[in-house]
Amino acid sequence: MSTIKPLAMFCAVLLLAGCAGFSRDGGFAAVQHDAESRLNKQLLWARDQEDRSLIELRVAELLANPLSAEAAVQLALLNNRGLQASFDELGIGEADRVQADRLPNPGFSFGRLEKGSEVEYERGLQLNLARWIALPMISRQEGRRFEQLQRQISLAVFELASETLKAWYQAVAAEEGVIYARQVLEAAEAGAELARRMAVVGNFSRLQQAEQQSFYAEVGISLIQAEQIRMRSREQLARLLGLWGGQLDYQLPERLPALPDNAEELLDVERLALSQRQDILSARLDAERLAQNLGAIRTLGFINVLELGVVNNRSNEAPTLRGYEVGVELPLFDWGGANKARAEAQYRQALNRAAEIAVNARSQVREAYKNYRNTFELARHYRAEVLPLSRRIAAEKMLRYNGMFISTFDLIADARRQVQAVSSYLQAQLDFWQARVELDRALSGIPRISHDSALADVAELTTADS
Repeated sequence: MSTIKPLAMFCAVLLLAGCAGFSRDGGFAAVQHDAESRLNKQLLWARDQEDRSLIELRVAELLANPLSAEAAVQLALLNNRGLQASFDELGIGEADRVQADRLPNPGFSFGRLEKGSEVEYERGLQLNLARWIALPMISRQEGRRFEQLQRQISLAVFELASETLKAWYQAVAAEEGVIYARQVLEAAEAGAELARRMAVVGNFSRLQQAEQQSFYAEVGISLIQAEQIRMRSREQLARLLGLWGGQLDYQLPERLPALPDNAEELLDVERLALSQRQDILSARLDAERLAQNLGAIRTLGFINVLELGVVNNRSNEAPTLRGYEVGVELPLFDWGGANKARAEAQYRQALNRAAEIAVNARSQVREAYKNYRNTFELARHYRAEVLPLSRRIAAEKMLRYNGMFISTFDLIADARRQVQAVSSYLQAQLDFWQARVELDRALSGIPRISHDSALADVAELTTADS
């Protein structure tokens, strides 16, 4: 009786130690809180049909109106199936963590031996004691691994938000490009018709008429190219948003947001990036996890097998034998040197990878910040200098034309220069917004979506040019 009580208590402790359970949210709450607090966007993990129905309802609400930048990012975070697959990685990771927290199942052996009339029964219960001793260290390692997985999923959320924002800018710029190309085509068509009539009455040479027809043909090609760019950009955005079927008729604004008055001044972009970039934080966590793993291997590196067993032998001709046995693997040929060397190499590798990520992050943020500043200066130069001068020249040309100081041919030639100026500004405007997304990504991977204005600077000019 005295042996049974300690054995029962021992088994109860082991049973409780091996009963690690799953969390209610599967580790998603940390990712959800991180995304919602830093992006200010809703995040849902569709684990059943009810969750999927909520997402479909929200998607329908967002598609009911023209997609703003914020609505596009929210739609992607809810409806992108690749992101949902990343959330499922949490379920896999938590299953691995729970499995690591549980002790291996005990082993049971039974034997029956006969010697003449003597029958002997042998029963044994074995438990991997080495795994039990190492359980706290293994549990901490798996906890850090799961925490790193959560950071990786958060990084995937921020990456999708950045890619969606860039694709939205591209798609809206393509919409604006098609609108402007159509306006230019209408103007070119009117010019070609005017040239034809003037050639009929003898006021235009055949060369001048051919040049206007050539310009009209070139503008027609530009419209076809603009529509191709629009199609590709909409499909790229649709892939990120997870849209298909009737959802592909989603609406977008006709113009890009206006430029801000000034570009941001960031004095220490490298330090800022190193303090908040998700990939750097993930690399640090990975190095810490491997450091703990290295410590565990150094402590128990040569112990591969350590078993504790309870023995009960009964014979019909002798008293019952009770006791315990301990099994230890003798480190005669393998003292764990290979495992230790492997762990040390993995730790050094993690440190070098972390250092490489830090060096690359410094370079990326410097490049992104310079590109952000340069694209802003270029777009601002177009807005402040090139476009006003183009408007002023157009007005002066019109006055001279009305006064019959220049010909229609000179007026049409100036219109071509205006077309090139406006097209270049539209591209510079798009480059600036995408450069800002890249700067946000280089700093922390978290895009900013707020705009100072929803109106494009070229709205008045593109209308006037027609």
